[in-house]
Amino acid sequence: MADTAARAEGDVTHARVLNIAVPIVLANVTVPILGAVDTGVVGQLGEAAPIGAVGIGSVILTALYWVFGFLRMGTTGLTSQAQGARRSGEVAALLTRALMIAGVGGILIIALQGVLFYGAFQVAPASAEVEAMARSYMQIRIWSAPAMIAIFGLTGWLIALERTRAVLILQLWMNGVNIVLDLWFVLGLGWGVEGVAIATFIAEWSGLAFGLWLCRAALRLPAARDWPRVFDRGAVKNMAMVNSHILQRSLMLEGIVVSFMFYGARFGDVTLAANQVLLQFLHITAYALDGFAFAAEALVGQAFGAAQLGRLRRSASMASQWGLGITLCMALAFWFGGGAIIDLMAKAPDVQTEARSYLVWMALAPVLGLTAWMLDGVFIGATRTRDMRNMMVISLIVYLVALALLMPAFGNHGLWMALLISYVSRGLTLWWRYPALEASVGR
Repeated sequence: MADTAARAEGDVTHARVLNIAVPIVLANVTVPILGAVDTGVVGQLGEAAPIGAVGIGSVILTALYWVFGFLRMGTTGLTSQAQGARRSGEVAALLTRALMIAGVGGILIIALQGVLFYGAFQVAPASAEVEAMARSYMQIRIWSAPAMIAIFGLTGWLIALERTRAVLILQLWMNGVNIVLDLWFVLGLGWGVEGVAIATFIAEWSGLAFGLWLCRAALRLPAARDWPRVFDRGAVKNMAMVNSHILQRSLMLEGIVVSFMFYGARFGDVTLAANQVLLQFLHITAYALDGFAFAAEALVGQAFGAAQLGRLRRSASMASQWGLGITLCMALAFWFGGGAIIDLMAKAPDVQTEARSYLVWMALAPVLGLTAWMLDGVFIGATRTRDMRNMMVISLIVYLVALALLMPAFGNHGLWMALLISYVSRGLTLWWRYPALEASVGR
């Protein structure tokens, strides 16, 4: 805790930004590896149904847990501000609050699993065989919901204290345990889909145990168990407000992504498949920029908590400079190497041809989305989450208007234009609100 306090008071340098960002980027690289191993292991069973069951089960559970993604962002913003203000007791209390919210949220998901699974399969129906296997998979994994949601809170807390190497180690631990147990349970013991679920269940609970160990110094502080402080009415109300704003904003953002896929389906299977391939370019961009957006969250939050406007500006500027460099590199890579990436992800010639016709939008996406991604980090650090929600409302309306005007005229090109316009709208509206963020420093 003393080391993190010293870092909070230090100068904002390029090295400091990279120390925060690079481990997050590396941690993000490991995310698709686990999905590939899960798919590859069940693929050795020689049947299509297990692959589909693990795929759809994972998507449903990820969507359920994602609802609590606000805990990661909200915890980062509030903790970094408390750290910047040198309120070590509040830093410890925030960790306890985050873990308690995770426990309640996880128990709620377990209690409502029947209703949630029914609703999910109504939205995404599958064959009777796949649905039965998927239910078996989810009925095992659902019992690690408290652990998985708690890891959101732990990750946000560690990022706020610039301990992103710990986040990387935690991610590597969970994925390593999961992969080893996948191979043992499925290929060694022949447990099939249930083996994949049990492996993930154990990995997630072991991840929580390891995460708590990483945070052991804070948990040993009396403030972490100072219940009047933990349940302080003002602090709890502020945390609830911040998290509710982030949740509302995230639901609207997810609505844009889901509607994009639904509208893309109107143009046929080939275009739908091409859009799915091209969305991976956006995921790659997000994975690369996350590290620098997280750096902005931590450093801006600490500067905001310390009421140091100059440091806040420097934090936002330095993180954004690195973000700009990364996006320009990615834009060039997508423009010149996008065709090869498409050919790697899709083997059907008609899908390859269709995807290539929209490659220009992939080259533009990192540049047009940079302002939105980086300002998200700045506003989360300053916990100006009401502005984030309100600007998301405006951006959603702009997106829907753009859809209505552009899709009839330009087809799938119009759909991509509308999506990128929503990015630009988010960036511009947040930039419009940025002076108010600066004006609130020290208030």
